[in-house]
Amino acid sequence: MTLVLTNDDGIAAPGIAALRQAVQHLPNWVVAPDQHLSGCSHQMNRGGPIAITQQDESAFAIGGTPADCTRVALVHLCPEATWVLSGINAGGNMGADIHLSGTVAAVREAALLRVPGIAISHFIQNRRPIDWGLATRLAARVLDRLMAEALAPGCFWNVNLPHLKPGDLEPEIVFCATCTQPLPTEFTVDQGQFYYAGDYGKRLHDPDSDVAVCFSGNIAVSKICLW
Repeated sequence: MTLVLTNDDGIAAPGIAALRQAVQHLPNWVVAPDQHLSGCSHQMNRGGPIAITQQDESAFAIGGTPADCTRVALVHLCPEATWVLSGINAGGNMGADIHLSGTVAAVREAALLRVPGIAISHFIQNRRPIDWGLATRLAARVLDRLMAEALAPGCFWNVNLPHLKPGDLEPEIVFCATCTQPLPTEFTVDQGQFYYAGDYGKRLHDPDSDVAVCFSGNIAVSKICLW
């Protein structure tokens, strides 16, 4: 088993360091953007040059988007890869978020290239800092479970870790559907400028959906299939 690790927060982000720690027992290559690109969705280079800067023996900073990173990794740097893992994103990617997220786009591109993938994100509640050590442990637990599951071509896993507080119960891994509700649409207008003002933590959500599961303190796992 050989892994490609990527993200949309950039190669220097603590989340990808936590992800690498979670899979340190497996051969892995880090192929991640050279800058923060959160929310870039499935944007891709349309023909211009993509810079590749080697940072260590198996880590490369890429002058492109997360989807570009997946392509560069799978067709050039690590064509023998058996999984693409993306994250750990600082912020949830549930429900409607999956259409905006570069974290998710990286594994969606892998699915299109017929390589299985797992996107991992960490919900942030009330702007509290993430405990990256705990995130590493939870990620290792869920990755062990998911990489042992059969995954059909065209499908990938989307995982959201809850934001736990000291003393909270150990979260369960819950397989669930993605939420169908929109992101908050509350807004204000000031001097002709439109601002979204909704509270992410109060977003509408379907019962038993990924949003409901993650907000309740458990690990939400959704299988997403492109065909």
